[in-house]
Amino acid sequence: MALDTSTNILIVDDYKTMLRIIRNLLKQIDFENVEEASNGRDAFTKLQTGDFGLVISDWNMEPVTGLQLLQQIRADIRLKIIPFIMVTAESKTENVIAAKQAGVSNYIVKPFNAETLREKIGKVLGHA
Repeated sequence: MALDTSTNILIVDDYKTMLRIIRNLLKQIDFENVEEASNGRDAFTKLQTGDFGLVISDWNMEPVTGLQLLQQIRADIRLKIIPFIMVTAESKTENVIAAKQAGVSNYIVKPFNAETLREKIGKVLGHA
């Protein structure tokens, strides 16, 4: 089954280069509706005013981390259903467990390619 590439995606990373990389990978798999946030606080504000079908967020950010952003989203009655993919350079078991407990939809360890991204998005959007 094909992915619905019209989904609005919010990508969150405090590193501009990583935002560009993720945007380019999304473009390779035909996702064009991509908005960026440079930290968790900015992302949460955009989520409250926008209409997003997926969040792809880095873990390590200041002042609000990806995990804190995930917890805020899951605690919000309107936002809690949005699929959330956590991106991190660390695959420590305790991090994966913390993210799962917070309600993460899926997890990607850097570095990754467009095919990995497509597979993870397919799983969280129900098109695996």
